[in-house]
Amino acid sequence: QVQLVESGGGSVQPGGSLRLSCAASGIIFIIYDMGWYRQAPGKQRELVATITNGGSTNYADSVKGRFTISRDNAKKTVYLQMNSLKPEDTAVYYCNQDSRKLWPWGQGTQVTVSS
Repeated sequence: QVQLVESGGGSVQPGGSLRLSCAASGIIFIIYDMGWYRQAPGKQRELVATITNGGSTNYADSVKGRFTISRDNAKKTVYLQMNSLKPEDTAVYYCNQDSRKLWPWGQGTQVTVSS
């Protein structure tokens, strides 16, 4: 079965950077479009960045120009480079496929942006 393991979160000051990783197993990773999602306290989970199996990317307006999604198919890993972080980026970050048919969620990784 599919397993997703997110890592790389932490606490940073506004303007700081973090790089998140998501390692996938149990799937033929290369065929899937992947996405990074986040869920802030009291809010619904939202999709913030996607990358197709061909490497095309797309971003939510709130993170465009600050976040970069990438993937390493050999390592079955998707990354999210987050720069110029803002307090409103505080959330638990998850990866999953970019599809209506989502896999079981991993544990996520907490990102806290605070001075």
